[in-house]
This record gives sequence, structure tokens and C-alpha cells, in this order.
Amino acid sequence: MRYISTRGEAPAIGFLDAVLAGLAPDGGLYVPEVWPLLTQDEIADFAGRPYPEVCAAILARFAGDAIPHVDLLEMANEAYAGFTRSAVTPLRQLSPSTWLLELFHGPTLAFKDVAMQLLARLYEHALTAKGQTLTVVCATSGDTGGAAVEALGGLKSVRLVVLFPDGKISEVQRRFMTTSARDNVRCVAVDGTFDDCQAILKSLFQAQGFPQAVNLAAVNSINWARIAAQTVYYFTAAVALGAPQRPVSFAVPTGNFGDAFAGFAAQRMGLPIERIIVATNSNDIVARAIETGRYARGPVAQTQSPAMDIQVSSNFERLYFEAVEREGLETSRAMRAFAESGVIEIPPKALGSIRELFVGVGVSEAETAKTMVSTFHESGELIDPHTAVAVAAASRIGSKRRQTPLVVLSTAHPAKFPEAVRAAAGVDVTLPNSVRGLVKKPERIDRLPADLATIKAYVRDFAGA
Repeated sequence: MRYISTRGEAPAIGFLDAVLAGLAPDGGLYVPEVWPLLTQDEIADFAGRPYPEVCAAILARFAGDAIPHVDLLEMANEAYAGFTRSAVTPLRQLSPSTWLLELFHGPTLAFKDVAMQLLARLYEHALTAKGQTLTVVCATSGDTGGAAVEALGGLKSVRLVVLFPDGKISEVQRRFMTTSARDNVRCVAVDGTFDDCQAILKSLFQAQGFPQAVNLAAVNSINWARIAAQTVYYFTAAVALGAPQRPVSFAVPTGNFGDAFAGFAAQRMGLPIERIIVATNSNDIVARAIETGRYARGPVAQTQSPAMDIQVSSNFERLYFEAVEREGLETSRAMRAFAESGVIEIPPKALGSIRELFVGVGVSEAETAKTMVSTFHESGELIDPHTAVAVAAASRIGSKRRQTPLVVLSTAHPAKFPEAVRAAAGVDVTLPNSVRGLVKKPERIDRLPADLATIKAYVRDFAGA
């Protein structure tokens, strides 16, 4: 299995190199050269199998002969051994036709754990095979950073720098990062937005000689292994609800579009997905793009669902690449134009291709709060604000056909946002032990401006320490 850049100006590489690389040298994102395809019988065979087994089977299609299947299964078993549910990502029925896919049973109570715990094992395997060490820089809107610290903290072959927007994430999200005492972890509060953090991360990859000097890697969803790992729960959820004999729809709360693109990848692999509802908060760049055909950056609004406070969605580039029939030069032109003007006018044929699977819905702050209240009173389920955005969008749009099950991706435990849940639903969240313990731990935070040169020097010093 080989991986190519969405911008078409970088050589194809193997799976392990794609795992370690992050961005391609031309600034693009890696995608499979050819989408692996599962037969209907192979998909049906996932029914009732343990989650790690399904994970290993799917990852094997992306890894090719780079990693033996027995090693993938061992990694998956280790990655999910610490999850609090044996199903790893269990389904919970919300209404006769709507289900919650609970993705928050990992160590930091967010869906990022599902991919990050596996990525840590893939890093160990790849670095051992190559005899290398890595400097990982992570830009986070809240949850990726905590999952990265939990997964990569203590690894001898990895140094981790987490960039997060100062004052723009919840206290619980912050403490999952900043209370780590691991020597290989540094947390940086950046005076800016998540988009500033993400822009700095991408610039680090494109700074001449810098990625090679520090052996730079990324664990954001620009890393293909993150997307690959997230396709697994689309398969397990759909099969539990009758796939491949019947299609399933999904509603996905999204900011950086990685979780939603994982659904696209699952569909390309043969999973019968009828519709993916892309649910955004007021930072609705992706929803607007799908609705209007104009991908236009705006100011970042601070909301009660901070992990989605994003106006530049990295994985939209992967979708654009597929929608323009994998024309790397056209993707490169569009993304460079977006960097200059903040706007992409999606070609009509490409927009039609996107709309075959995706529908975009922007959800207001008032609707998010109202949905947390109504969901609790109607079903007894207490949901976090990100999940509420997806529930609201699912209620407004629904599946194309009444008989198609609709799965809402529940991306975080409400304990990660207790203030927002209390303000909306009037209910105090019962905090898990993992959260209660964070309050007693001291924090380690370095505060820096949103300045590339400053952060570049910081990363270089830490990598050389």
C-alpha cells in the first residue's frame, strides 16, 4: 500500500513513512494511492467480533505488507485494553431510529483516544524498525492534546509539544494536558486561536530544513493513521445495525473534519453509508461550503463546544482532492489560493460529488443548549455540547429514508464540559475519578505568542535537550 499527497508534487511513500510524516513535503496531506475495498461478506463477518479484531482487519488493508497482521492485532488489543467498555465504542439507543455511538470511554474521555492510543503503538513499531526518535508537535482545540499526552507521554523515542489556544478550552480539557509530569511532554498556551496553532504547525513542516533537523511528526488528523483508526467505529456501528444488508446514516460533530472524512473513507472501502450529516457550531465553514459551494474563512467564534471552534478545516483538503477526481495540481492551486484569499469556490461538478454523501448543518448556541436539555428530559441521556450539536443537526435533517438507522457520534463525555452542561441542562455532571484527580495535580504550562519564529525556536530547543 502506497500513499500520495493531495497536492501531487511529492513522491509516493509506504504506510510506516506516512504514519511518521504528517504533512507531505509539498504541503499536502497523504491519502491511499488506491482505496482498499472490502467485500460485503467481509463486512458482514465483522458482526459480533471484538473491536480489536475488526480494527486489525481494517488497518491491515491500509498497512499492506508493512506490518504483520499479528502485530496489528497485538497493538489493537493493547490500545483498547484500558477502555472502560469492552465494546470500546458502544451504541446506545436514543430514539426508535437514532443511536448514540459513545466514543468517550478511553482514558481522556474523548473520541481522540480511539485513534491516539493506536497511533502511539504504531509510532513505537515504526520507530523501533527504523531506529529513530521523533519530535511530535500537536495543535489542539482541546481534546487531541490530552489524548496525545496520555498516549505518548513516557515514550522514550518521542518528544511531544502541545500547542493550544490560551483561555479557549475547558478547564478539564486543559488539565488533561498540563498535569502530566512526563519529561518528554511540553504544553504551550498560545496567545491566539486554534487556527493560529494549526497554521504554525503547518508552517513548521514547510520551514526549510526544520522537519529534518528535529525529525518532526504530527498527531493531528493531518496524520493518515488517525483517519484510518477512526474508520473502524463506522464499520462496527453500521454492522451492529444491519449493514451491509441495509445502509446506515451518521451525524458527525466536526471542526477539523477528520472524523467526518473517516466516514467518507469507510464508504469508499465498501460500507453502505446513506448520508453523513456534517454538524458544526457557529464556526460553520464546512457546513456552509457544502450548502453554498463557497469554502470561506471567517473569524473564530468562541462557543460552548470549543473543540469545534475552527475556521480552517485541514481535512477538507482531502475531500476536495477526491471531489476534483484526485487532481493534485488543482487541489494545490485551490489550497494556495485559500491561504491567500481565505476563499475557495468549489467547482460545480466537485460540489455535486460532495453532496452525494454529505449534507451540512450549522447549529446555533441556543439550539445546542436547548438540545442538551431536551435530550436529557426525553431520554435521560446527559450529553456534552459537541454531541448536542450533532443531535440537533440529526433532528433537523435525519436519514434520507425513514427505515435507515441514524447514528450520532458522541465525541466527548459530559464531564469534560461540566460548566456548559450545568448552564444548559441545570444538571451537575458526575465526575469520573480520572477527572476528580486532575484538580489536585499541579499544572505545567509555557505561554508563548502566536509567532512562528518563537515557537520554532522553542521546539528546536526542546528537541535538542
